[in-house]
Amino acid sequence: MSAFPHTFPLTRRGFFRAAGTAIVATVAPALTGCASQPGPRWRADPFALGVAAGEPTPDGFVLWTRLAPDPLSSDPDTPGGMPHRGTTGGDVAIDYEIATDPAMRAIVRSGHAIAEADYAHSVHLEVRGLEPGRRYWYRFRSGEADSDIGQAITAPAAGTPTDRLRFGFVSCANYEHGYFSAYRHLADESPDLVLFLGDYIYEFVEDRRPTVRKHSDGIEAKTLPLYRNRYAQYRTDPDLRRLHATAPCLMTWDDHEVQNDYADRWSQTFDDPTAFLRRRADAYRAFYEHMPVRPSRARPQGASMRVYERFAFGDLVSFAMLDGRQWRARESCYGAPDRGRAHLTVDATCPERLDATRSMLGDQQEAWLYDRLAKSTTRWNVLGQDVLMAEFRQRQKDDTFAFWSDDWNGYPAARERLLTHLHDSRVANPVVLGGDIHSFWANDLQLSIGARPVTIATEFVGTSVTSPGVPFDYFNDRIADNPHIRFFESRVRGYGSVDVARGRMTTKFRAISDVRDPNAGVTTLKTFVVEDGKPGVQVA
Repeated sequence: MSAFPHTFPLTRRGFFRAAGTAIVATVAPALTGCASQPGPRWRADPFALGVAAGEPTPDGFVLWTRLAPDPLSSDPDTPGGMPHRGTTGGDVAIDYEIATDPAMRAIVRSGHAIAEADYAHSVHLEVRGLEPGRRYWYRFRSGEADSDIGQAITAPAAGTPTDRLRFGFVSCANYEHGYFSAYRHLADESPDLVLFLGDYIYEFVEDRRPTVRKHSDGIEAKTLPLYRNRYAQYRTDPDLRRLHATAPCLMTWDDHEVQNDYADRWSQTFDDPTAFLRRRADAYRAFYEHMPVRPSRARPQGASMRVYERFAFGDLVSFAMLDGRQWRARESCYGAPDRGRAHLTVDATCPERLDATRSMLGDQQEAWLYDRLAKSTTRWNVLGQDVLMAEFRQRQKDDTFAFWSDDWNGYPAARERLLTHLHDSRVANPVVLGGDIHSFWANDLQLSIGARPVTIATEFVGTSVTSPGVPFDYFNDRIADNPHIRFFESRVRGYGSVDVARGRMTTKFRAISDVRDPNAGVTTLKTFVVEDGKPGVQVA
């Protein structure tokens, strides 16, 4: 198989053709099974949050939607979604169709999916039995209401010769700081796959900087109703909605899906761990309710939810999507409440940072990852995760070096273990992707072997979709102390666009002209190449 079939891009007019049809339940009785019954009668679009596909396998994928004719609520104790009066309050059965053409004429699968009341009437349909390595179109229907038509792919069968895969990666989309033009432009590229690498939402409300638009409820999300409200507002954004309908995705999270800079059960604000885990449970539940993740693996159990998994596309490329928050050790030299939390740590004053037992991924996920990497037979091996991995030494005025404790620099022993495993297991063409730091980075990931640094893997970090960048001058002035950092830029917002072929991986850093402009343009800031068998960044 040479590549995936041609993608048919959706026009904005065509994409929103159903948005104006008169369709919120008055309400007819909820459907609780697959028996034929009259559908609900809707006065507003029950599919206002759009559709999404995720986690492609050779015989299927996960299809998502959520019934939410009244998406947002002004009451912080009551989430939006389905009407709260005049319904039975139970599960609702809706129809779905899967076709091999964008006009939805060649239907190959149809049936009922369940919108689960316990999970905000969200649908997580695990589709199986489709043909490998091809493109499909899908939609949902309830009564007279049709959802948007979305696209999804199945992966080529394991080991199948595969010549090409095109994907994008995005992170850090703060609704208050701009429009999601990056999503629109990525959708215009018609990728086969999109990787969301964290900070899909922001839990806080901006009170320090000017904002472009507002979080509707005006308060920080800390409870299930507020997290649901926040996701619903983001999901109504037309550019995000269109991107999800254009390509299937792989998901992981960073910190703002719960709280800034949290680590396992340790919060940024020194909350009681038991209380914080209750908050984390609410946040994880809302994440699950709004993402096309596989319920047989990812359905949350209290404050636990498994998002890490590996996905292979023929013999070409596999993606290990990692969770860098749920099981990590607490940040090194965790500050006391009376002096705040210090993110910059210096080796001489923070021996905990160098503790060999500290882990970014937790023992179980780390062992799982090493096993999957050692057994991988794909030509390229991509690690999709949330934060900067490369060492970044920050020279201080006294010529000592400080390190940021919230990314892999706070867990150097874990980073060394991973790079050593990549080297010793001869993992083919490892490439690490990340986000979080609101800036573009292209890095050589190195180990000291003998007396010299050896490049083991390549890292690309995407800038934010909207969130303000880190101080350019401060970081740029310290690049000289980090020669393995091959490129850095924090003054632009955007996304990464990647074309994987058998002999090379080409990565473009795409920059948005102005996030304050809903019609912003896009340019290619820089293009990099990684050659098969030659780890490290090359400028194209």
